[in-house]
Amino acid sequence: MQKKGRWYRLDNAGVLYSALQREEYSAIYRFSAVMAQPVVPAALQNAIDAVMPRFPGFAMRIRRGFFWYYFEPNTAPGPFLKPDVSDPCQPVRFHEDDGWLVRFYYYRDRISMEAFHALADGAGALVFFRTLLAEYLRQTGTAVPAEGGVLPLEEPPCAEELEDAYVRYAGPAARRLPLVRRAYSNRGQAEPFYTFHVTMGFLPVDRLREKAHSYQVSVTEYLAAALLWVLAEKQRRENYHRMRPVTLAVPVNLRPWFPSRTLRNFLVTVQPGFDPALGDYTFAEVARQVHHYMRLHTAPQELRAQITRNVRYQSNRALQLIPRVLKNPIVARNYRTRGVRPFSATFTNPGAFTVPQAMAPHIRHMEVVLGQATVPRPHVASISYGNVMEITVAGTQAETDTERDFFRFLVREGLPVRVESNRSVPERRM
Repeated sequence: MQKKGRWYRLDNAGVLYSALQREEYSAIYRFSAVMAQPVVPAALQNAIDAVMPRFPGFAMRIRRGFFWYYFEPNTAPGPFLKPDVSDPCQPVRFHEDDGWLVRFYYYRDRISMEAFHALADGAGALVFFRTLLAEYLRQTGTAVPAEGGVLPLEEPPCAEELEDAYVRYAGPAARRLPLVRRAYSNRGQAEPFYTFHVTMGFLPVDRLREKAHSYQVSVTEYLAAALLWVLAEKQRRENYHRMRPVTLAVPVNLRPWFPSRTLRNFLVTVQPGFDPALGDYTFAEVARQVHHYMRLHTAPQELRAQITRNVRYQSNRALQLIPRVLKNPIVARNYRTRGVRPFSATFTNPGAFTVPQAMAPHIRHMEVVLGQATVPRPHVASISYGNVMEITVAGTQAETDTERDFFRFLVREGLPVRVESNRSVPERRM
């Protein structure tokens, strides 16, 4: 983390998310752990107080500079644990809640953490969350060692945890994948402000893995293909006179290719999809197309070229000299043309959440929610713990087509799915 006195530069992703910030939108995500026992609020607050100093990258407030947003350490009291809310991932206000960009909630046996994406990506936040859960269990009488991804609280953070890994790994050639000019938009009717629909599906990992392997693809590739398939079917039902490509934005954690211990943002996006205007596809063909696309476009050379392009964009001298109030609309417009129009949905899968053996019996399952999109369409996210895969479809759109069709597709594939939602419908088995 580049430091100038007491202020810190945002990384490349942080610049984007802060520029998109507005009254009705923030880039927010949530991780939740459903515990084996009801939450003890006092112990959880003690854990928050103990863990925050170990993670200075999460103890930041954001400030508006003349040219860029920047971080500075947040020394205000907090953050304070709150009872959970029915509509999660609400926008942050940089000037409210003492400037905290992380939130903590509890409800019965659920512990939840929300973070503004400018602070960290999901991989970094999960290190924080795992360490928080470990400290909470210690506060309630369970001995948990600092191992298996749980960081020791008595040791100061190493410099690499705070580094801007994008800058470290930028290379000589700047490239970006050619984008579809305009994909099927999958937009719905926007709900009133502060309405955020969350629908979760739970299914066994072993059955899901077996089904994915029957198509010779990974679990992530299988779920991405399933989402693409139902979106294409949805587009056909809407009687489009011109079928457009169906494409996903899939964030890729760069750490497996470019070793770094950074807890900040370190990801790029790839774009698997297919064009139904070319003819009829079987689901097996869509799955194979996703599989080969993901293998081809996650080569380290291509990923580094994306990193380099993003770093050069941020460090462009002409862009740096434009005042922030004029620069934000430029960044937002670029995002609409390159981050919204070419995609039908976002799908992210942080993978399996693992913990030290001492923690395992105390967690029943994990949940993830990717906050609202900049347009009324759903985001899809998944995470697994033990033999439970949790998949969330969430957004501000009134329609339920995407989540209904997606989970029904999995059921037709022979997978048992239990569905929960904060919509005004009862929980049911599909």
